[in-house]
Amino acid sequence: MFELRLGDDLDDFCIKCKRITKHVVVSMVGDKAAKVRCRSCYSEHDNRNQQAPPTKKELKKAAEAAAEAAAAQAASDSAPVPDPVD
Repeated sequence: MFELRLGDDLDDFCIKCKRITKHVVVSMVGDKAAKVRCRSCYSEHDNRNQQAPPTKKELKKAAEAAAEAAAAQAASDSAPVPDPVD
């Protein structure tokens, strides 16, 4: 494995191009690229490690699942507890 330096090329997901393209490392934190610049459209953004951001549909589905889990948790918490018999 090689050590990443400023100005090195790497592949990353570009927000504006909406695809994985070649990028140039613009800033680093430690030994990892923090910001990169797309070599196609020249936009700068945080390094995403070739991961596309979630779509609106995926975000909505995750929010609905979280709401259902919270409702189920609230329903189980408010269930009546039987009185102990002496």
